[in-house]
Amino acid sequence: MTDSVKNMEQESANETLPERRNFIREIIDVDLKANKYERKVHTRFPPEPNGYLHIGHAKSICLNFGIANDYKGMCNLRFDDTNPSKEEVEYVESIQQDVRWLGFDWDDRLFYASDYFEKLCGFAIRLIQKGKAYVCDLSADEIRQYRGTLTEPGKESPYRNRTVEENLDLFQRMRSGEFPDGSRTLRAKIDMASPNLNLRDPVMYRILRSTHHRTGDSWCIYPTYDWAHGQSDSIEGITHSICTLEFEIHRPLYDWFLNALEIHHPRQIEFARLNLTYTVMSKRKLLELVEEQRVNGWDDPRMPTISGLRRRGYTPESIRLFADRIGVSKNESMIDVALLEDCLRSDLNKRASRVMAVLHPLKIVIENYPDERVEELEAVNNPEDPAMGVRKIPFSKIIYIEQDDFQENPPKKYFRLSPGMEVRLRYAYIIKCVDVVKDEKSGKVVELRCTYDPETKSGSSQSGRKVKGTIHWVSALHAVNAEVRLYDRLFNVENPNDDNWKECINPNSVEVLRDCKIEPGLAAAKPQDRFQFERLGYFCVDDDSKTSALVFNRAVTLRDTWLKMQKT
Repeated sequence: MTDSVKNMEQESANETLPERRNFIREIIDVDLKANKYERKVHTRFPPEPNGYLHIGHAKSICLNFGIANDYKGMCNLRFDDTNPSKEEVEYVESIQQDVRWLGFDWDDRLFYASDYFEKLCGFAIRLIQKGKAYVCDLSADEIRQYRGTLTEPGKESPYRNRTVEENLDLFQRMRSGEFPDGSRTLRAKIDMASPNLNLRDPVMYRILRSTHHRTGDSWCIYPTYDWAHGQSDSIEGITHSICTLEFEIHRPLYDWFLNALEIHHPRQIEFARLNLTYTVMSKRKLLELVEEQRVNGWDDPRMPTISGLRRRGYTPESIRLFADRIGVSKNESMIDVALLEDCLRSDLNKRASRVMAVLHPLKIVIENYPDERVEELEAVNNPEDPAMGVRKIPFSKIIYIEQDDFQENPPKKYFRLSPGMEVRLRYAYIIKCVDVVKDEKSGKVVELRCTYDPETKSGSSQSGRKVKGTIHWVSALHAVNAEVRLYDRLFNVENPNDDNWKECINPNSVEVLRDCKIEPGLAAAKPQDRFQFERLGYFCVDDDSKTSALVFNRAVTLRDTWLKMQKT
């Protein structure tokens, strides 16, 4: 656990923070009071290394590691690597990076289901010996046909009543590689008439010749998730196995295996998974977005992956705040993505330095300002944190402002720059527009001629004259060029989860601006540095940035612009 998280957690072993109270903690409190599990709390985060983690996994990470920390317990990181055909070392490494980035650590408790392949195989033999598992020759399609439906019981496999000796022999020959892939499975012998389809003789092992990222080709049979998961929890001494709600119907099977083996029995508790508006969370769909190049990889800043959120500019503190705010429930619900964005604003408002940047430059020549003069003006780095101090910014005769901070024919109550109107330049002077220069062919405004009032320098004793508008600017002589990527939501409908979800992709989810002007102090900015561009939003230096070509990603706007659009 990192210091930033440790400092947040100062409560006693049996008392949880009021704002974090939820039904899971209430269950744990009851177990502790009853001296269950010897008053220990031991959780785990068990990702499958077949994709990158997303914001839904972040909720689970914060929950599992947070509960363990609050109760002075432990949390393991365990990879459920039971399907080598879909798993890669790349995913293993990215998951570890994401968990650490969020502020959590598993100390020496990094495990893999593959660590237990031999023990799981021994458990399977024990069930065979008890007459509670058998080798089945039905194909995958036949198993589905025999399984029945929600309203009709299944049919017993014709191989269900093989003798213990025959099953032990066949299972050993499965392991030794004697049979082709898919020709046989090991199944639990439970109840083909059970109303819970998961108890209708589920598959425990299948024959699959696929190189495993850790065990190589030493195994040709692999355990199913349902078989490996509970037993792995037991081996590790997990007390509370916390998982999402879709596993609730699997809990009777989880319990059946542990009871049949008569081994340590963790308690499975289910909570509602995270559903986020304007977002897809399915690993399959996210993989399709990547493979079809609809996004630029797993860490594309439009993706809900933790790596994508990190690259966009999200902080671990903002994601932990989000997890706290949404809480934990048994009821499925849809969380507005605006809440996630607001958590980022709340965090960056306190920590991000304010700087000035012009994304759509319009040149201004201040006619009465001395040609060679350069002033160093003082600017506040963050009004929310005086300890962040001040900085110097250069001011000269030629500056850039935003194009939309000028209108030649302004509407009523327009308080920015227009012919004959005055505005204050942030931290500088009051200027007045006296002339407009246009392109002869297009008629587009390309330059403004202004004058300044030297008695109105910001912060001076003579700066008392008031004007209604204040705009930001950058000195043209000192400006640093930058590329700015304005990211928006990847989908343009609130719930893009039907069969036509790809048709809901927002065609304007990113706008790339390549002629932006920023303060010269930002030339030394490094990837992952975050700033508030005054009046424009919060921005993060992209991982692709180089000294000669700064790239900034917009993390979030200063306010919820989508909400504003919906109201208008």
